[in-house]
Amino acid sequence: LPSSIPCSLAQPVTPELLVSPSSQDGDLGSECPEDRGNWTGRLDFLLSCIGYCVGLGNVWRFPYRAYTNGGGAFLVPYFIMLAICGIPIFFMELSLGQFSSLGPLAVWKISPLFKGVGMGTILIVSLVAIYYNMIIAYVLFYLFASLTSDLPWQHCGNWWNTDLCLDHHVIKAGNTTFPVNITNTVSPSEEYWSRYVLHIQGSSGIGDPGRIRWNLCLCLLLSWTIVYLCILKGVKSSGKVVYFTATFPYLILVMLLIRGVTLEGAWKGIQFYLTPQFDHLLSSKVWIEAALQIFYSLGVGFGGLLTFASYNTFHQNIYRDTFIVTLGNAITSILAGFAIFSVLGYMSQELGVPVNQVAKAGPGLAFVVYPQAMTMLPLSPFWSFLFFFMLLTLGLDSQFAFMETIVTAVTDEFPYYLRPKKASFSALICIALFLMGLILTTEGGMYWLVLLDDYSAGFGLMVVVITTCLVVTRVYGMKRFCRDIHMMLGFKPGPYFRACWTVLSPATMMALLVYNIVKYQPSEYGSYRFPVWAEVLGILMGVLSCLMIPMGMVMAVLQEEGTLWERVRQASRPTMDWGPSLEENRTGMYVASLAGSQSPKPLMVHMRKYGGITSYENTAIEVDREIEEEESMM
Repeated sequence: LPSSIPCSLAQPVTPELLVSPSSQDGDLGSECPEDRGNWTGRLDFLLSCIGYCVGLGNVWRFPYRAYTNGGGAFLVPYFIMLAICGIPIFFMELSLGQFSSLGPLAVWKISPLFKGVGMGTILIVSLVAIYYNMIIAYVLFYLFASLTSDLPWQHCGNWWNTDLCLDHHVIKAGNTTFPVNITNTVSPSEEYWSRYVLHIQGSSGIGDPGRIRWNLCLCLLLSWTIVYLCILKGVKSSGKVVYFTATFPYLILVMLLIRGVTLEGAWKGIQFYLTPQFDHLLSSKVWIEAALQIFYSLGVGFGGLLTFASYNTFHQNIYRDTFIVTLGNAITSILAGFAIFSVLGYMSQELGVPVNQVAKAGPGLAFVVYPQAMTMLPLSPFWSFLFFFMLLTLGLDSQFAFMETIVTAVTDEFPYYLRPKKASFSALICIALFLMGLILTTEGGMYWLVLLDDYSAGFGLMVVVITTCLVVTRVYGMKRFCRDIHMMLGFKPGPYFRACWTVLSPATMMALLVYNIVKYQPSEYGSYRFPVWAEVLGILMGVLSCLMIPMGMVMAVLQEEGTLWERVRQASRPTMDWGPSLEENRTGMYVASLAGSQSPKPLMVHMRKYGGITSYENTAIEVDREIEEEESMM
């Protein structure tokens, strides 16, 4: 055959009903796109989802959010928000991915008018991947620094320390012999982080990045190299790596927890973490904070869940997996709180200060407070190494998901060209994102990281999730979506999921979006306030991902024919090839959309071709009957 003939025409199509199955089978030639591939192990998908969801936020954001929002009482809104918008949206993303076997861009065959949602997702994930890998680079830096007999942030007296530096040994001595004023002092770990690791004194602000810190640059290069080697063969390689990266953090977390609760003063920290303050539940801020924690810790809207599910077999029980991952994620966050606050309780006793003076969130906890606490323990380098190794494994599998999302999305759009060159394309993406992240390795890089963290996945991500929810339930149709799940899993989602998808989840997300806009606060890092141009740049980052939606609409409408309304209607309908990717799974109404199928009762042809009626094909017959009944009633 000439190379110009497309794959779909490489073999003659026989339209007759009673065609023999073998006449349509066979090799379609080298012009067909390469197979996307599937997970190779039974637990690959489940562990990848756990690794993706259980990330750095579980360790450095949840415990702090819990104690500032009512302690143990925070768990009430946390689990309510998990039920209202966490579990339902998680299940929706997995269902879309598994049903279509498509990435975050190509999945919008469900309604091409809204393909801009997928474009917005890819933009958000790319920005997050840039700075998230920089955090992994910081972790690698501390990991290597822990390979000493004496931790470098243990004492003052180093070239990077100032006269304000005061280590805890002096403070402890002061408690018994002479009073020490610690209000205007800085811990050695804080100066190590800001003056040695970041060398932030070399930058006057975000507009003056200063020189590249080559040790950080090499750590960033190493982190991108690790990520690339792990995603080299797509889910076939990353699916094996997660057996270690998703499980090992739990082993270290348990070790840190046991060590933490056996320390003197540990109960003081745990009490501070869990003492319920039920009056906080009357504040709307606490409920919003709970919803935000659920939203970001489960990673909905980033496309990672959809991408992972797209590599599943068609009948994988994602309903069960949804509950395992979401509840496992919540329990991990609570456990991490015990591990963190038990050590903070010990630290506050050692320093003779209240727990709330040592408790911090985000990088402040991971790179200042906890490393300082490690210096107070016997075998401090060992515990420090374990802590940072746990952070490394927590961060890496989330980064695998971000990269797999970007690569899958683009290769699904151009399967003929990019799937055979997936390894080279992945390398190209990694190199591009590494180069874009170089500004984060400068002396003023932390200012850029804060800006990216505050704006890249803020209101833009919420708009993406709200739009996805509304398109699936209103444009595609709740009834049709439930039928698809019925066809795939053998049962329909119950009233709980339908109520959440239709009303509760979008309403909660809208409340979050409004709250974020109304309570908007300019970015800051310590005492540094960002200039107006930096704020505008950050807002544009968020707005650009939202603008992708109307841009996608314009492109979709221009590709149709007819009046404007006809074009909009046509573009909002699913494409002809929307549905399960494998022919044997296209039962019921989807058989009619197969290339060359002109059968009035295509299900019969399908059953004859693939032999017998399975339980899932019984489901397809039920779905067909429902559709016929609805059509007869209209």
